[in-house]
Amino acid sequence: MPVSLSLRNPVVLAVLGLVATTLFWGGNAVVARATSEWFPPFTLSFLRWVLALLIILPFAWGQIRAYRETIRRHWRILWVLAALSVGLFNTLLYLAAQFTTATNITLVNSTMPVVIGLMALLFFGQRPRSHELLGIVLAFLGVLAIVSQGDREVLLNLELNPGDLVMLLAVCCWGLYSLLLKRYGPDIPAVPMLAVMVAMGIPVIVPFLVWELIMVGPVQGTVMEMLPPLIYVGIFPSLLAYLFWNNGVHVLGPARTALFIYLVPVFGSALAILFLGERLEPYHGVGAAAILAGLYVATRGLPGRRPVEEEHP
Repeated sequence: MPVSLSLRNPVVLAVLGLVATTLFWGGNAVVARATSEWFPPFTLSFLRWVLALLIILPFAWGQIRAYRETIRRHWRILWVLAALSVGLFNTLLYLAAQFTTATNITLVNSTMPVVIGLMALLFFGQRPRSHELLGIVLAFLGVLAIVSQGDREVLLNLELNPGDLVMLLAVCCWGLYSLLLKRYGPDIPAVPMLAVMVAMGIPVIVPFLVWELIMVGPVQGTVMEMLPPLIYVGIFPSLLAYLFWNNGVHVLGPARTALFIYLVPVFGSALAILFLGERLEPYHGVGAAAILAGLYVATRGLPGRRPVEEEHP
């Protein structure tokens, strides 16, 4: 059966959306690095979601009203999804960054496909296929090449600390969010559902924000310094990335969607080279090639005869 690469193919659209998502998240890491001296992380997280809510609410309000009874019936699962994703994932990641290195964060974050696979097996009895496992291994080796900068001594000298456990908790939150979204997500259009989740998730960030304001103080940058990065993180890694990720989970399933996480260090490195003046090294190419090969192997056959949701009994 010939493979359709048309943009009308939902699988093609899902894959393109996930590639864009990882590009946006890679850009988010660069923005966080570039603004770290004057933009406290929890403040950035809180303001990004407030801005995202202000942007999406006018587009979603009519549908929120139309689906208010569905939202009311499913408010518990919506709150859980909001707390795990909007509220906890990035907040825990930012908290982990206070205690561990960027290398450790990238490595722990790269366990997400494995974590989601284990959760899917334990909770829902879904077993990964052999080519999916091979793709995970190839892509993870690519991540190792990038974060180690081609030097095995970097990996041998890694030291685990409490921040790594916080990061692992963040990964588990996102993995559980992806599985619950696929399994129990209510039948609500994407835009109003995201708006409701953002509104429910913002209060979860508030305790972290209060702690930061007490311990660190308010933002040190000017309005003109704050506005461009805030607009970027409020639109691209927040609204668009979440819409694309949720669609990927719906079309491809949580396990295959999680594999695209491996592209984040690729885009993060490329953007850091372009905007932060970091150098392009051979290990970037080797790592990117291995990650792309892993994605190809793990997702091959997606546009085939059977729907994705039928692949795991």
